[in-house]
Amino acid sequence: MPGTKRENIKQGTKVRVVQKQDQRSGKLTEGVVLRILTNSDTHPHGIKVMLENGIVGRVKEILN
Repeated sequence: MPGTKRENIKQGTKVRVVQKQDQRSGKLTEGVVLRILTNSDTHPHGIKVMLENGIVGRVKEILN
């Protein structure tokens, strides 16, 4: 499931995100959502979140 809609992402959701420095390579980092940082309902590049380990990135895939 793509991570472009805020309603699909909740705290505790397991996701794969792309960090700012990895946007060119497309490298994904897996983790669990701690906070949702995007205020709008949708974002074309993915909803920005902070993972439990402190990594910030845009959601590319929702895993559960």
